[in-house]
Amino acid sequence: MTFLFFLLFLMVFGKMIGFAFRATWGLFKVLMYIVFLPLILVGMVFGGLLYLAFPILLIVGIVSLVAAD
Repeated sequence: MTFLFFLLFLMVFGKMIGFAFRATWGLFKVLMYIVFLPLILVGMVFGGLLYLAFPILLIVGIVSLVAAD
């Protein structure tokens, strides 16, 4: 009976941990694309690295257009 309890316990909480990792990964992607990427690009422009910021912006734009579902 104890073995069955632990088996079901791991199944239930294993699925919850998997869901937590998927939700965390989704939140991380949103934060990176909406918050941090523009801040990094603006910082690069103010730092005089426009020659690096502009190609990064173009690559991210093209990838987002191609990968859009």
